[in-house]
Amino acid sequence: MVEAVPTGVRAAAVIFMLLVLAFVLGPLVVVAGVSFTAGDYVTFPPEGLSLRWYRAVLSADVYTHSAITSLRLAALVTLAATVIGTGVAVALHRRRIPGTGFLSALVLSPLVLPTIVFALGLLMLWSSVVGRTSFYSLWLGHTVIAVPYVIRTTLAVLATSDPFLEEAARTMGAGPWRTLFHVTLPQCLPGIAAGGFFAFNISFDEAILSLFLRSPDIMTLPIQIYTQLEFSPDPSIAAASALMIALTIFLIVAIDRLLGIQRVAA
Repeated sequence: MVEAVPTGVRAAAVIFMLLVLAFVLGPLVVVAGVSFTAGDYVTFPPEGLSLRWYRAVLSADVYTHSAITSLRLAALVTLAATVIGTGVAVALHRRRIPGTGFLSALVLSPLVLPTIVFALGLLMLWSSVVGRTSFYSLWLGHTVIAVPYVIRTTLAVLATSDPFLEEAARTMGAGPWRTLFHVTLPQCLPGIAAGGFFAFNISFDEAILSLFLRSPDIMTLPIQIYTQLEFSPDPSIAAASALMIALTIFLIVAIDRLLGIQRVAA
């Protein structure tokens, strides 16, 4: 007979979970609180409540232009990473190409490679082969680190999909492309959506690659926040960060409405 978990163990587990939640969510609460301060300095608890710093961020050209650049970059990275990652995941799942294990390790290597090492290496390669860094070098770098997330989530869905559905479609006369678009990809949709979500957030929040690969006339939102924090910190930094957090929450809610968080997580 299995004994009940002792009360002390349950209490310790609950306390540990609360401490983890406080450690994870505490910084977000501080950022959100500072963004609503009525004072002129970064202080917590906030000195009164005001939306002045949100108005300052939304009316400042440096923030709006950098946000548009980040959104544009993240959208292009999401599109490229989703197309490339889905194709690679389907090819790896079918195991119809030689060296599948090596190719899988190669395409997933950006997950374990330090970002600063990859950024420095890509900067040196781009400068020696192409020349001056630009928006395209930034797009390439972000896409490379985003593709593995799409591959990983899509492979996870394909691993639990029904392999006989494709055989049934081929038996009924469907060609390879029709089978791919009408059978395989619909089964991959939760994984593709989850990978696209990760790709967008990684690109939108990435700072190290952006710092190395951007050109002087390109400023992304994370770099703008870091620049503002270094030279003239004020609560507008917290307001811009809070808007980035709100965007992430909005994307999670959108995925939950369209596909369901439980289905995507499964």
